[in-house]
Amino acid sequence: MMKTTLLPLVAAAFIAPAFSSVGPQPAPATPAIAAPRDIPFKGEIRLQVDATDSIHKILRVREIIPVQKAGSMVLLYPQWETGSHSPTQEAAPLAGLTIKAGAKQLAWRRDVVNPYAFHIDVPVGVRELDISFQYLPAAIGPKLMSRDMLMLPWQKVALYPAGWFIRNIKVQAELTMPDGFRFATSLETAEASGNRVQFKSTNFEDLVDAPVYAGRYTRSIDLATSVRLNMFGDNEAALNLPPELIAKFSAMATAVPQLFRSQHYRHFDFLMSLSDVMISGGGVEHQESTEINVSANYAQDAGEQALMANLVAHEFIHSWNGRTRQPADLWTPNLNLPMRGSLLWVYEGQTEFWAHVMTPQLGLRTAQQALDALAVDASLMANRPGRAWKSLQDSTVDALYMPAKPVHWRDWQRREDYYAEGVMLWLDVDMLLRELTSDRKNMQDFAAVFFGAGNNARTISTYTFEDVCKTLNNIAPYDWAGYFNQRLDTHDDAHLLDGLKRGGYRLVYTDQPTDYFIQYEKDLGGTDLSTSVGLVIGRKGAVKSVAWEGPAFKAGISLGARLTAIGGQAYSDEALKQAIRDAAVSRRAIELTIEADGATRNVSVPYLGSLRYPRLERIPGTEDRLRSLLTP
Repeated sequence: MMKTTLLPLVAAAFIAPAFSSVGPQPAPATPAIAAPRDIPFKGEIRLQVDATDSIHKILRVREIIPVQKAGSMVLLYPQWETGSHSPTQEAAPLAGLTIKAGAKQLAWRRDVVNPYAFHIDVPVGVRELDISFQYLPAAIGPKLMSRDMLMLPWQKVALYPAGWFIRNIKVQAELTMPDGFRFATSLETAEASGNRVQFKSTNFEDLVDAPVYAGRYTRSIDLATSVRLNMFGDNEAALNLPPELIAKFSAMATAVPQLFRSQHYRHFDFLMSLSDVMISGGGVEHQESTEINVSANYAQDAGEQALMANLVAHEFIHSWNGRTRQPADLWTPNLNLPMRGSLLWVYEGQTEFWAHVMTPQLGLRTAQQALDALAVDASLMANRPGRAWKSLQDSTVDALYMPAKPVHWRDWQRREDYYAEGVMLWLDVDMLLRELTSDRKNMQDFAAVFFGAGNNARTISTYTFEDVCKTLNNIAPYDWAGYFNQRLDTHDDAHLLDGLKRGGYRLVYTDQPTDYFIQYEKDLGGTDLSTSVGLVIGRKGAVKSVAWEGPAFKAGISLGARLTAIGGQAYSDEALKQAIRDAAVSRRAIELTIEADGATRNVSVPYLGSLRYPRLERIPGTEDRLRSLLTP
């Protein structure tokens, strides 16, 4: 009541002077931005990108856009990116925007509310706009270009007219690369000569779903019919993947279409960077390609290969679950309308479940590594105090406000838990299907119907919560809506590990880490003692993470602190582990010296337990359904 009464009064106090004869006059209202319509777009955009400036790493763009009619026109710069489900594209890197009609330069005005929209008045008789601008790289953060490599996401170098579904806007793209570069993309080539390539005409939706990777050091391998692995490295040595690993990738290229009973792509291109200069450790999904970014040492590091196995499988699987089949509220007709992620626990969670299942079946992980990987996910989710206030369903909104933002208390803030908790959820669905059907049915039956059923069309189709429940009910009658709603909205972990239990396992902790956990720590870049003293420690004792309300938290240790001594002796990770072992015997608190906020002080950590590392343990007398799921 107070809010609705006071706000008009406050607004009046600030707005009234703006209309006085001596004060500043209000800016003229900008025309509305036309909503996208599913109507034809006449003509074809011609897009030229010059990526030859590898010194400054600036992308120079020229774009010719057909005019549909004279008068008001709005050009949009994409804001929402399908790979992040979020408004993660920044407008600031777009610079030097010039718009011409023939030889005449036209004035443009950025929308005062939407900085991704540019208003233009097109004179009568103008048939096309000649546009130029530059994409300027950030000084820090992921790189798109190095001396030896280029990653080109088309959404960063293209404008498009408002008012149309982007699938109806034709584009003919052209790329000029540094001399000596070779490229790969799912786009089809019209003509390639020297360092310039012209691609066949496509639509804007498909263009932004088909990034280009290019580089000086490249290698391409056919994995299966219409599936190719394209590698780009910092050097030639980075590209020497072991033959046995390539054979496993080939098996995956065949097995995944068989799982989903469809092969919708014309051809599929894995775009893999093996680099310590460019971004590593992540991937982006597309319908006919996928981006996989690993370290320059990936080919020689069996541990990294096992750790990243899920990433490789996950991004390929997304071609079915996420790109060809999309949640209805996540699909949008252009890249400037909000996406909604209510079904990210299906889109991401089930995709990650299939990655956990398929990597051991294909030999990308051993069965034991697969069990140990599930133990890590289970432990992370079992130690989420934030569940008390934030449900799994609420975490699906994270993509709208958390992407690319630092989250310092992840166990309390629960960022993107629809991945790991989604795995636990779909594992339980699989085991429940087996129980309900006396082991005659499981999630493979769901995959075959929901994502394929022999339909090889590239046409995107959408699904809803009701579609998911209906498909499962056709496999095994059950109250699936009630089942999911209970688990999505709960604020306790009573059913979190039901899938492990139904599969014949339970989560336990021992004082010795698994080999998989050691590799997980290496990728994490720190020593993970979060389930014991409640700390993850990085280099030189730097505190990377503190468990919410854990022992270290209660002792007064926070992010940004640095551990300098243990019991008066110089700090080391091994010394801290030994102090934990000693405290479990002596029953005395662990004495630490820390530096924080410019001061040094001593703290006592009230933890008297042992080191705790997660693993899965067989439940005696139960059927080992889980291992049967993870083996061919």
